Amino acid sequence: MADKDLGGAKHAAPKTDASSGKEKLKRVLTVPDMIVYGLIFMVPIAPMGIYGGVFHDSGGMPALVYLVGTLAMVFTAVSYSMLIREWPVAGSVYSYTSRGLGKGIGFVTGWTLLLDYLLIPVLMYVVASTALSSLVPEVPAWAFAVVFVVANTFVNVRGIGLTDIVNRIALVLEILVLLIFVVLGVRWLLTDPASHGFTFDPFYNPATFDPNLVMSAVSLGVLSFLGFDGIATLSEEAKDGRRGPGRAMMASLAIVGSLFVLQTYIAGCISPDGAAFAGDSGNAFYLVAQLVGGRWLYVVCAVATALAWGIFTALAAQTAVSRILFAMGRAGGLPKPLAKVHPKYHTPYVASLFVGALTLVLVLTFGRLGTDTISLFVNFGALTAFLMLHVTVIGYFFIKKSDGRWVAHLLSPLCGIAVIGYTWWSLDVPAKVLGLIWMSIGIVYYLVLHFALKREVKLDG
Repeated sequence: MADKDLGGAKHAAPKTDASSGKEKLKRVLTVPDMIVYGLIFMVPIAPMGIYGGVFHDSGGMPALVYLVGTLAMVFTAVSYSMLIREWPVAGSVYSYTSRGLGKGIGFVTGWTLLLDYLLIPVLMYVVASTALSSLVPEVPAWAFAVVFVVANTFVNVRGIGLTDIVNRIALVLEILVLLIFVVLGVRWLLTDPASHGFTFDPFYNPATFDPNLVMSAVSLGVLSFLGFDGIATLSEEAKDGRRGPGRAMMASLAIVGSLFVLQTYIAGCISPDGAAFAGDSGNAFYLVAQLVGGRWLYVVCAVATALAWGIFTALAAQTAVSRILFAMGRAGGLPKPLAKVHPKYHTPYVASLFVGALTLVLVLTFGRLGTDTISLFVNFGALTAFLMLHVTVIGYFFIKKSDGRWVAHLLSPLCGIAVIGYTWWSLDVPAKVLGLIWMSIGIVYYLVLHFALKREVKLDG
């Protein structure tokens, strides 16, 4: 009789590709499962943690930033959907570019994407542990980080079904906190004498509007969206590997984009000039919440953000990067042990343990650098990978296959390139310099692997 994991999905014997003999991951995830995963990865309350920076960088138009960010990600999600249908495998952009543009380009793209996925959990742990340490100063920040990393690594090894249970609980709690803020915020705007009422300024303020400033803010705000693409890494564990991930991606993006715009619009109406958090942009959203609900709402929003980033989002991030390492290890681009699948739980347990150990080292080593420095690497890796995703759609479908679908396979990805490219260009210079250095290391590694060691990097899956 088959065992069941904690997610309720029955274990099957490890699946093996008949032609290659390679082990496959277990297909257990439904579209709702992946929607929950995407929402958790993006964090429905993510703007609470970076609201002050987005507000100031955009000239007081945070809702516009998230509206533009949603549009940018929609084009990217469309390209993802097309490539997932063509190749429902676990490696995300790495696997798609390898097949569509060549193994060398695919490896460098996957290497660049690792910059995003390896450092997202580090960023999450630093934010969360620092926040909790400020509330409980007797416990050092690094102690919280260690607990978070160990717990999430255990869940990752134990199985995707357990991850799904944790995700669903987290999503309910985050939506509840957001709902409380929205209800109290709307009531305050309608009834409090100090309120300026509802205004269009969070979307467009002619006195401060500057396209360059807005796009600069989008380059920060896009951090909130990073993770919807993590659904693509679960393609090999989806019951409908060709259509399910794409549908989940579009649905989760639509939902979370609406929530981002809603909460930043209400916060922008509550304090349109930013006076509520003058001099303390790091706690900007919490101070806005305190204005409408009192100190207790400040604490609730701060703790919810810390737990969401430090446990739930970091768990989703570790799940995603372990699948990318699994795919690259299976293809020969990284050490083969990363492609090992657990005999009982059918998860990439070696990759999961490696990610947990590396994350812990990075948190303890680089945590003191602060979130801004870590964010520089994260955004460069994600945006560069998104650009290559759109190029792959054009290169493979429109040029190589010459299918003639110029709207889907040329116009749409070109729009994605334009929006993502503008956002990439708006990144700070240090982000681009550090990111290009990381890419250069990947190129050198691939050249040594391919020409000096004569090791072939095979197509994954």
